[in-house]
Amino acid sequence: MTNSPGFYTKTMAKVYADQGYFAKAAEIYRHLLKQDPERQDIVEALAEIEIKLSEKAPDKLVLLFGEWIDLAVKYNSLQKLKKIKGASHKVPKVS
Repeated sequence: MTNSPGFYTKTMAKVYADQGYFAKAAEIYRHLLKQDPERQDIVEALAEIEIKLSEKAPDKLVLLFGEWIDLAVKYNSLQKLKKIKGASHKVPKVS
């Protein structure tokens, strides 16, 4: 797909919105409103998309925070394993 404003149509914005690409859909709707500010149908569609964007934003933050916690736990586990491995090399073998 192209980012050319020549392809910015209400249908294209709806396709992006249906696929969950709300930011791209909003970009297209804003472009269309610049061309024709009187289009109430586009104003309403943009309003719906902006609501979805505002609802989705915290979800991304929660996911990123969850990913960060997961990585921190894995890092701590890795550090413990490195300490155990280092300690096992220092233990003299008993014959």
